[in-house]
Amino acid sequence: MQPLCTDDEQYKIIRKKLKKDLERKRYVHTKGVAASAVCLAMAYGYDMKKAYLAGLLHDNAKSIPTDEKKKLCKKYMIELNPAEEKNPELIHAKLGAYRAKDVYQIDDEDILSAVACHTTGKPKMNTLDKIIYIADYIEPGRRPLPMLDEIRAVAFQNLDKAMYLILKSTLSYLNEKKSDIDQITRETYEYFQQLPDIQ
Repeated sequence: MQPLCTDDEQYKIIRKKLKKDLERKRYVHTKGVAASAVCLAMAYGYDMKKAYLAGLLHDNAKSIPTDEKKKLCKKYMIELNPAEEKNPELIHAKLGAYRAKDVYQIDDEDILSAVACHTTGKPKMNTLDKIIYIADYIEPGRRPLPMLDEIRAVAFQNLDKAMYLILKSTLSYLNEKKSDIDQITRETYEYFQQLPDIQ
């Protein structure tokens, strides 16, 4: 496994831009996700550099005002689904993948995929997709959430089971709030629910 040096010039440039573009709390969260992603990558023998970059960039479009997000979606020809139209908070994932390529010069398809699906998930996620989705949920600064301690432990034993538990908890929370749920999130939950050794 290739060693990771977070002082590499590329990472310094990305962190400097993110620090400028993101609200302070969001930047702190971003660093927590990147660190958690590296820990998961080590646990599963995955490329730490890719995990670190995807963790850094996962929320790069989060602090952009909603109107500007929608303009940028038109620029990049990103099609928004009904859930994204109703809940603009979801837009930053897809938009973030395009900005990772255009603004941050990232062309690695695994990194772009992980950024794009880190809010809703998707069926048949690859290892990095799962690492970033889970790291976003378990990072050290995350406010207390249902089953968070259990999910943190499971994350280092079974990525698929951690995905299932997070999706189950998320859907339960959204149903309680009577919030619109992205169809892809439902499909992702159903996909992980039917995997062996999940229950």
